[in-house]
Amino acid sequence: MCVMQDIVVLTTLKMAKRHAYEAQFKLKAISYAEEHGNRAAAREFKINESMVRNWRKLENKLRQVKKTQLSFRGHKARWPELEERLERWIIEQRTSGRSVSMVTIRLKAVSLAEEMNIEHFQGGPSWCFRFMKRCHFSIRTRTTVAQQLPADYKENLAIFRSYCSKHIGDKNIQPSHITNMDEVPLTFDIPVSHTVEKKGTSTVAIRTTGYEKSSFTVVLGCHANGQKLPPMVIFKRKTLPKEKFPAGIIIKANEKGWMDEEMMKEWLREVYERRLGGFFHASPSLLICDSMRAHLTADVKKLVKQMNCELAVIPGGLTKELQPLDICVNRPFKVRLRAAWKRWMTDVDHSFTKSGRQRRASYATICQWIVDAWANMSDGTVVRAFAKAGIISEEPHGTESDSDSEESEPGMFDGDLAQLFNSDTEDEDFDGFD
Repeated sequence: MCVMQDIVVLTTLKMAKRHAYEAQFKLKAISYAEEHGNRAAAREFKINESMVRNWRKLENKLRQVKKTQLSFRGHKARWPELEERLERWIIEQRTSGRSVSMVTIRLKAVSLAEEMNIEHFQGGPSWCFRFMKRCHFSIRTRTTVAQQLPADYKENLAIFRSYCSKHIGDKNIQPSHITNMDEVPLTFDIPVSHTVEKKGTSTVAIRTTGYEKSSFTVVLGCHANGQKLPPMVIFKRKTLPKEKFPAGIIIKANEKGWMDEEMMKEWLREVYERRLGGFFHASPSLLICDSMRAHLTADVKKLVKQMNCELAVIPGGLTKELQPLDICVNRPFKVRLRAAWKRWMTDVDHSFTKSGRQRRASYATICQWIVDAWANMSDGTVVRAFAKAGIISEEPHGTESDSDSEESEPGMFDGDLAQLFNSDTEDEDFDGFD
């Protein structure tokens, strides 16, 4: 008889419907148990005491998930040791104040898989999302405000493009003599606004070297056929730094670290005039620049005329529509600089002052980053920028397209591996080495 009763009980339990409790319910039971005990909580909420004990062990996880979360039945890690090492690495990076993106996580995971001889590990985006969910990581972001276009911007766009088209057609100006120049303001150190961090963290700190307000300027120039002029760097100094700089870059200094009339003249003489076919002024040319005051002084205009060149000034507020460098080039250039800074912050053995402050990168190191980043910009990106600005009618056939360069980030590692990944935290504008 007892045996039959046991069978009936077991059958009844199997047929009984399992209850799923939301995270907010579990947290209420935990709070009650902390004050009155596990057994009292079980009676109050009509659940088993063992359930209360298990929930109390998971309290930290329960506080980090949605209130409606029912269980933790997600996919278990296929490579738990790899993910454990990767989680420790992320925590180490964040403890040191370094920024971490999903791109760098995936690159580091692939590197760890190679070290651990794990085969067939790809480290794709879906795996990365699941890994971050398992480890309770999230991406912290900021909101941005877009630039407002002028009310009559369409009319101004048409006028400027018509002006350029007329001069190019009337004087038969070749793409190799259609030039755009622009200044890129940078700082030695600016914290990123995105990083991977544990969910629920109230304070998110990112380490820098303390040079967020030390600025300088990079002057870039390129032609409509894709060729790039050597970059010119203006440091905020009275004298030139006494360091050995890499080839392919012009170094200048003034008290403001910014473009002024004198710096503009020097750029015209030392960079623009020395372009291929520009020294003897035999071919007519077109120089496109924004309406900055240093570009439009009487002496600058006179010097431009002497070079057999027409000056096309972009109307105020329309640089993002008409300036080729702003449209397609400056942003991927800055992304490459960001990647170089990240590698330097993460990989290089740094020196410190007596007060414990980390020294910033040297002038020569920064110039090498600029040379490398500028050299890695493809001709196709530059040509496409002029086409999108409406300066030239179409992209010449046979030019290499760099469509991924605007969204790609080399990450923290060199080599072809970095080309497999796309940036996920680069939606915001960039104004310096972050």
